Amino acid sequence: MTIIRAKIDQTVPRKRKGNASQHDKGMSRFFDAVAQALLRHVNFDVVKCVLIASPGFVRDQFMTHLLTYAQKQGTKVIVDNRSKFMLTHSSSGFKHSLKEVLMDPAVAARLADTKAQSEVKTLEQFYEMLANDPARAYYGIDHVEKANRQMAIETLMLSDNLFRSSDVQERRRYVRLVESVRGQGGQVRIFSSLHISGEQLAQLTGVAAILRFPMPEIEDDMSEAED
Repeated sequence: MTIIRAKIDQTVPRKRKGNASQHDKGMSRFFDAVAQALLRHVNFDVVKCVLIASPGFVRDQFMTHLLTYAQKQGTKVIVDNRSKFMLTHSSSGFKHSLKEVLMDPAVAARLADTKAQSEVKTLEQFYEMLANDPARAYYGIDHVEKANRQMAIETLMLSDNLFRSSDVQERRRYVRLVESVRGQGGQVRIFSSLHISGEQLAQLTGVAAILRFPMPEIEDDMSEAED
């Protein structure tokens, strides 16, 4: 799904011989407007990658302008997150050009790495919780479903393999779990089985959860059931 957060439509004078300064001033005003919209709508605490796409060298000119603009405004967030920006080609500045941008192999690889990094970070948080506060970290479908019934799941982790199961009822079980967790405001992370973090999650049955609050009774109930 694509959501348009801002649309900047400004007239920039054509670059003519003896009239270059008017063109440059027009581009500067346009870049200022784009920079302001970017700062207004992009939360860099959440966004992992920002694609700047254009025909020709407009993207490079804008990136240079953006850094200068941020320094003049004393806006550190752009400089601090410079590594999140990726410049790439597009045939136009219209929405339909997003498709060609996202089909670029370099862009696809960058976005895949971003998703993988998010998976690694989430799994690290789970292992840390398992070591330091085990009553807030559970794996295995029975444990996780029990936590979900108490609306306790903060982050649900699932292997994408679970949704390819030949057992239709099993697939539906995981779909219901995902919908329930999201409905209660929890985060859901689907791990790729092709990535090392996905392989590690598969070793934990393919499903795990970080809880909002401790639930030691889950382990106690399961131990009693086994006895």
